Amino acid sequence: MQVVLDTNILFSALIRDSKTRKLILEYEGIFLFPEYIFEEAKKHKDEIFRKSRMSADEFNELLALILRKVNIVPSEVLEPHRQEAYLIVKDIDINDALFVACALAYKGSIIWSNDADLKKQSRIRVINTMEAMKLL
Repeated sequence: MQVVLDTNILFSALIRDSKTRKLILEYEGIFLFPEYIFEEAKKHKDEIFRKSRMSADEFNELLALILRKVNIVPSEVLEPHRQEAYLIVKDIDINDALFVACALAYKGSIIWSNDADLKKQSRIRVINTMEAMKLL
């Protein structure tokens, strides 16, 4: 089973020392994260750093540790699944389409997200942090 990380999970792990961070760092597998979303996340790096209240060195070290646990999935891998993903989330939140496309690209994948609305679709299994603690 592969796990796609939603942006809210990644940001949460970077901002506070939490169960989310611990779970990501201790997970023995590699998480999946869409390349395009990663590029967007890089744009918010300064804001995330500021909210984390860490020194620059601490933040960069944590970011490097987390990135070692993440496989950045190229857009060309997601492209064949974008239309199906859009149809799955179009009535929920189209911003989640890339995460769904990523899960579709890796058969049997689940999405780790604290976005309750994403659970409204039934095509891809979505787990929140409490469920991730039990499953991972």
